[in-house]
Amino acid sequence: MRRDREPPGGIHPLLAGRFSPYEFDPSAAVDDHSLGLLLEAARWAPSAGNSQPWGFFTGRPGEREHERVVRHLAPSSARWAADAGLLVVTLARRYVDDTPLLYSEFADYDLGQAVAHLTIQAQAMGLASHQFRAFDLEGLTEELRPNPGWAIISMIAIGRAAGEPPESRERRGIADLRSAPWSS
Repeated sequence: MRRDREPPGGIHPLLAGRFSPYEFDPSAAVDDHSLGLLLEAARWAPSAGNSQPWGFFTGRPGEREHERVVRHLAPSSARWAADAGLLVVTLARRYVDDTPLLYSEFADYDLGQAVAHLTIQAQAMGLASHQFRAFDLEGLTEELRPNPGWAIISMIAIGRAAGEPPESRERRGIADLRSAPWSS
């Protein structure tokens, strides 16, 4: 792992400035227009065969949907995620109807593309995002009851970061990215 003070020049500032905060400003709301822009960015992500196998459940503080999600956060994520202006549950449609027939072997990958688009849109709007999996998956699935074939994959906390990005971040080096799958 390398500790980079600043990302190398040449990558887009939205990518260079992105970080996953562990503290959000609880007074900063994500309004309807902003929520619409975030979902619109996700909507335009590429997908295998244009299948668009992603879905989102959103909740903002003060909304019933937010409480339905917050009660399933793990203690480690509840400390910071509950203060975000928006919680997003991400889902992938892996199967056709209620059969075990594979819908798309790329569904999770495609969802990741949509989440990446949403994340960069948030950054462009001055919002921070933190993707995580520290929640009770079984409990949340029971709570939300997605249709057959849909699977909850992760969550994203989005809002105004309370605090500045860290001075440096640990990132694997490019050489490791290229060699790790083949080294022992």
